Amino acid sequence: MHNRSVSGLARKQKVMSEGIKQPTKQPDRVSTQHYTARASPDDVSLVEMLRNGDESAFVSLVERYQTTMLHLALIYIPERAVAEEIVQEAWVGVLEGLNRFKGRSSLKTWIFRILTNCAKTRAVRERRSVPFSSLSDTDGDLDEPAVDPDRFLPADSQTPGHWASLPANWNDMPENRLLSEETMACILSATEALPPSQQAVITLHDIEGWTAEEICNVLAISETNQRVLLHRARSKVRRALEQYFEEQK
Repeated sequence: MHNRSVSGLARKQKVMSEGIKQPTKQPDRVSTQHYTARASPDDVSLVEMLRNGDESAFVSLVERYQTTMLHLALIYIPERAVAEEIVQEAWVGVLEGLNRFKGRSSLKTWIFRILTNCAKTRAVRERRSVPFSSLSDTDGDLDEPAVDPDRFLPADSQTPGHWASLPANWNDMPENRLLSEETMACILSATEALPPSQQAVITLHDIEGWTAEEICNVLAISETNQRVLLHRARSKVRRALEQYFEEQK
C-alpha cells in the first residue's frame, strides 16, 4: 500500500471530530440488506466493448482497479504472491463471465464480488486460519466498544462517561510530520492489525476513496454495519497514532 494512499487516511485522522462519545448502548441490530445500485450506461457500454474483444477497454479496466483489488486480496490472504494470483484469477473470472453480466449491480461491484469469491475460495483451499467469513459477519465487531472504556470516567465519578483524557488535537501539527514516512508506517501497521472486517472497510473508504454504497455492495453489509466498522477502525488507528506521537515527545 503506497504512501500517497495512506496519506489520505492520515489527513482524515487529523480532521476527525474531537467529539467522540462513549456509546451508551450497542447499536440496534439490522439486517444485512444493502444497496443494489444497477449498472450505469457507461458500465453497459464498457461491457459491450469487452464482449467485442476491445483490448484497450480491458487494459483501462485493469489500470483502474488492479491496485485496489490487490489491497483487498491482501486482507484475505496477507501474502503478496498469493494475493496477486487471486487478482489474476478474478480477472479471468471477469472475462469468462461477461456474458452473464446482467447489469443488476454496477460493473465495479460485480468485479469486486468476483474477487472476494476467488479470495474466499483460495483461503478455504489453503486452510487459512484467519476468519475470512468475518468480512460479512460483523456481529463480533458490533459488540466491541468503539473506544477503549478506560479512556472514560467510571460510573461512580462525578461525571460518568465523560473523557478521562481528551483525544489529542493535531490541528497545529505540521503536515510534514503528519505525513512523514515514520507516521505512514505507524498508520499502515495499525491498519493491518485491525480485524478483517474493520480493515476492509477503512481501506476501501479512507484509503481507496470508495463510497459507503460501494462498500456495502461488495462486502454485503448494511449501511449501519459499515458506519460502525469504519468508526471502530478509525478510533483504533487514531489511538495508535496518539501513542506514537506521545512516544516521540
